[in-house]
Amino acid sequence: MPLHPFDIATVSQVRASRQFRVTLETNRYSVPAQYAGHALTLKTYPDRLCIYLGDQLLARHARRYERFHDVEDPDHPKPLLEQRKKARDPKLFMRFLALSPRAEDYDLKLEERRLNPHHHVRKIVALSDIYAPEAMARAMEDAFVYEAFSSDYIANLLEQRARFTPEASALHLTRREDLLEVRLAPPDLSIYQAHPKPESHGTEEAERHVDTQRSATLDHSAKRP
Repeated sequence: MPLHPFDIATVSQVRASRQFRVTLETNRYSVPAQYAGHALTLKTYPDRLCIYLGDQLLARHARRYERFHDVEDPDHPKPLLEQRKKARDPKLFMRFLALSPRAEDYDLKLEERRLNPHHHVRKIVALSDIYAPEAMARAMEDAFVYEAFSSDYIANLLEQRARFTPEASALHLTRREDLLEVRLAPPDLSIYQAHPKPESHGTEEAERHVDTQRSATLDHSAKRP
């Protein structure tokens, strides 16, 4: 018995329409949007159909036997939708590409890892109105090194580098001969001079009160038998 089963598919050459569809028996089946208008190879099986570009499998669908049905894979129109979003604001995207030679690659990474890449592109372009082009280009280069693809990362990196850091001054080394030329101000010895204590009326009154009590005590002792 052969190791691989015999391929019973019916092979035909087709061309995808502008709506990235291939028609089979009045039913239309989708292919990835970027292959609209391409000449493709269709393999039809009793339960499925496969669409190829050369040896590359582009799409696989369950075969429908009803008539005039449109079968679409949800992933197939995504490239077209992204292209339309960029076409709505081409000036914005051109500004983004002008930020760095790595900007186009950075955009592809955003599309792979972020659900809303266009939002990140807008924020990065907005940052370019605040920071210098050299700072933006350097931030994108560092993003590829650390594999951090986000507008928040770019903003954080730019903010950290924009903080003021004082430049280091020249180092001054003291020599022994420099110490011989040190001049000190003469000490102030006036703080050691004695000052007379100011008289206090409260103290005199206290002494008078003590003398009065002492006299009263002596008189009382003399009157006792």
